[in-house]
Amino acid sequence: MSPTVAPEATAAALVRRPQLWLVPTILTGLLALLLSLLYMGGIVNPNAELRDLPIALVNEDTGKPPPGQRQNLGTQITAAIAADPAGGKAGWRELSLAQAQDQLDSGKVYGALVVPAGFTDSVTALPTSGATKQPTITVLTNPGKGSLGSSLASQITTQAAHSASRKIGEQLTAAAGAQASPTAKLLLADPVDVVTRVGHPIGTESGLGLTAFYYTLLLVLAGFMGGNVISNGVDTALGYADNEIGPWHTRRPTVPIDRTQTLLLKMLMTAGITLVSTALVMLACIGILGMDASHLPLLWIYSYCAALAVGLGVQAINAAFGGIGQLVSMFVFIVLGLPSSGATVPLQAVPGFYRFLSHFEPMRQLSDGVRAILYFDARGDAGLTRSWIMIAVGTVLALLFGFAMTAYYDRKGLKRLTPQPA
Repeated sequence: MSPTVAPEATAAALVRRPQLWLVPTILTGLLALLLSLLYMGGIVNPNAELRDLPIALVNEDTGKPPPGQRQNLGTQITAAIAADPAGGKAGWRELSLAQAQDQLDSGKVYGALVVPAGFTDSVTALPTSGATKQPTITVLTNPGKGSLGSSLASQITTQAAHSASRKIGEQLTAAAGAQASPTAKLLLADPVDVVTRVGHPIGTESGLGLTAFYYTLLLVLAGFMGGNVISNGVDTALGYADNEIGPWHTRRPTVPIDRTQTLLLKMLMTAGITLVSTALVMLACIGILGMDASHLPLLWIYSYCAALAVGLGVQAINAAFGGIGQLVSMFVFIVLGLPSSGATVPLQAVPGFYRFLSHFEPMRQLSDGVRAILYFDARGDAGLTRSWIMIAVGTVLALLFGFAMTAYYDRKGLKRLTPQPA
């Protein structure tokens, strides 16, 4: 007598089972909610969150004080600006011009406000026949810090300069008295010309300061996706996962191997394959698309180490968490990393939660190094030194965490089982 064959299930019958809907619905809803809160929460209102944006304040004015005053106008202006830091939005740094330029060149400030030499003399000459030029205050931008960060700094410095001009205008108008003509009063009311120029230029093929962010994102994605592809490929090749492409399904014979040796194999393959993916990222960005980049050997070595650190982290997380490892690593390297990177929105303009994450989230550490290499002449004090240290720390943590977990599983006898159909 032939065995009874159970009828095949149908979608119409299964779709009415509440338990089939429960877990996917909850997980998908939570993911959508968390992604929305995390991503939009970091960028929805930068101006409201802005606190202590580093901006240089320079006084080059050495002229004598105007009659009846103890300080020259440059000293008065910079003291007033420093005492009222734009409602807490600006973190003014009173520097010399050389110091300000050095901090612009190292990416330590987002811009600068410069009161030039001879400022007091040019202002006091305005009501007289000796006036030869309009007084100026210079706003310096730093596009290497990103278009939004540089724009925020420019807004703050420009507003401060115009406010100073109006205060000087009040003094000049009062000194001119009633005998001044209406035209003269109009000119004296806002006497200072605010000039904006680039304090630290970057290349025209730099995406207005955004190529550092997108290049960093490519490195993270190369490590993240490469690590997961390698992990799945090894599991399939060793017979611990099925390989299904369209209607074709294969299952290889299971290779006896413990978890620790499996992780070692995956990490070795990650180290080798990342060489190829890093080279292709640079080929596409620099060779084909023409992205501005210097220090190419250093950029390649840094890119490889950065992507490798991410890839090793992915392998460690997958080994520790199994099936949900890809979801965990996505949150660690991408979901929490993007809004806390400080690469598009300055960390001074995001909520405190993201500033806390930025101390250890990988994308922030990597983007600082890429920005230093691309825009700031690979200076260590522009963030490159810290990035190298954090890459080394991340790599060591990935190795320790991954092999500690697999060794624990092996010691407990928790073998990986070949999946079988129900």
